[in-house]
Amino acid sequence: MRPIGTISWRRGFQGCDPKGDMTQRSDLFDFKASALSDDDSWHQNRSDFGADGDGAQLDREERAAMRRVPGLSTEMQDVTELEYRQLRLERVVLCGVWTEGTVEDADNSIRELAALAETAGSTVLAGLIQRRQRPDTSTFLGSGKAIELRDIVIAEGADTVVCDGELSPGQRRALEDVVKVKVIDRTALILDIFAQHAKSREGKAQVELAQLQYLLPRLRGWGESMSRQAGGQAAGGQGMGSRGPGETKIELDRRRINTRIAKLRREIKEMKTVRDTKRGSRRANAVPSVAIAGYTNAGKSSILNRLTGAGVLVENQLFATLDPTVRRSETPDGRLYTLVDTVGFVRALPHQLVEAFRSTLEEVAEADLLLHVVDGSHPDPEGQISAVRTVLADVDATDVREVIVINKADLADPEVVDRLRRHEKHSIVVSARTGEGLEQLRALIADELPQPDIDVEVLVPYDRGDLVSRIHETGEVLASEHVATGTRMTARVTPDLAGDLTAYGV
Repeated sequence: MRPIGTISWRRGFQGCDPKGDMTQRSDLFDFKASALSDDDSWHQNRSDFGADGDGAQLDREERAAMRRVPGLSTEMQDVTELEYRQLRLERVVLCGVWTEGTVEDADNSIRELAALAETAGSTVLAGLIQRRQRPDTSTFLGSGKAIELRDIVIAEGADTVVCDGELSPGQRRALEDVVKVKVIDRTALILDIFAQHAKSREGKAQVELAQLQYLLPRLRGWGESMSRQAGGQAAGGQGMGSRGPGETKIELDRRRINTRIAKLRREIKEMKTVRDTKRGSRRANAVPSVAIAGYTNAGKSSILNRLTGAGVLVENQLFATLDPTVRRSETPDGRLYTLVDTVGFVRALPHQLVEAFRSTLEEVAEADLLLHVVDGSHPDPEGQISAVRTVLADVDATDVREVIVINKADLADPEVVDRLRRHEKHSIVVSARTGEGLEQLRALIADELPQPDIDVEVLVPYDRGDLVSRIHETGEVLASEHVATGTRMTARVTPDLAGDLTAYGV
């Protein structure tokens, strides 16, 4: 097949037409050409060519010009054009079981679930709470309330039910059979949010590992093709012809998931080695570490940006930050330290995520100081503090020196702030949005970080400028003088640096 050209293509028709039927072929060519260009420009440009097709070229402006082709836009002109390509948010109904605490606690829990659902990309239509001593072992809500939930789902036009708790595979299946729409639990919702927000290779691997660990016991077969096959009379009386060829599909899926989980664990272990190496390098250089932890959407990234100008993503949504960010800063007296922004916590954080993100959360356990950020405007800030400390206990980070940073002071109720300060003695009130209290926070960090406490007087040769730099960065210089043989310094340094300076003492 020959490529279609312009004039040379027409001349080819002339050469291959021995019967002289030229008029019809020329008309066909002109019709095709007019479909690809404006009528006026086509006739004008055709006259510019010579008999051999190598005529004058177009002007520069015409060659550089672009013409909009009408009728190609796929933008919808009418709402009726949506049809199957309609893009809309998932419509969900929330349901929870209130087993303990006050009604305010139950309302706060369902409101948090609504915020999670909106972050995941859905529209919340209604929220229901049932008072029970414990969730129903069959349908989570009980058979009668499940039927009432089905009626609400039909009336609201919802396509998903989100339960405020972790459902067993049997509970989820039984509830789906009643309400006739998709049912997910709180754990699946949080995993979905993490999957949307993970950006780094390590973050994606950690989220996938948590998802597979959650999915493995919930594999569900559909129809006879997924059922286990056995031979003889043991196969439900089927007898001959029922002996299977081996693994069924659900068994293959389970084995593949286990294989993938093992591979992800190896990859995360290798990434942990890299993280440990970087952390060890900072330790070798005696650079203190400050970790920022707290409830999700408490303002941790905003505080990091205020203290270091890091430019980390800040959004008013849950779990906007998944990948830890390490930034360098310094105290007012010039001592260097690192600030680590970690993933936010939430009440009843799925244990799969805690295990998958353990290597990341170790940044908190290895820190010299923990800034525990609390949203002062939240209806239940004490509940936030308790939830975060529960997760910190799971990763063995309870021994780190902790400072409660009550954020969003411009929005918080003064009575709530006073109550928190009375309960948490080692605390400070700030506002990352207005900058209130940030200078006091910087001074507090400087006071809480390990102080150099060994006095030395050394004469450092000029070829060991690295030691002079470390003294300035991590120590406190009391006196400095340049002499013929090197730099004479009197300083207060850390024990590690004092050991490296032993050979240059005077």
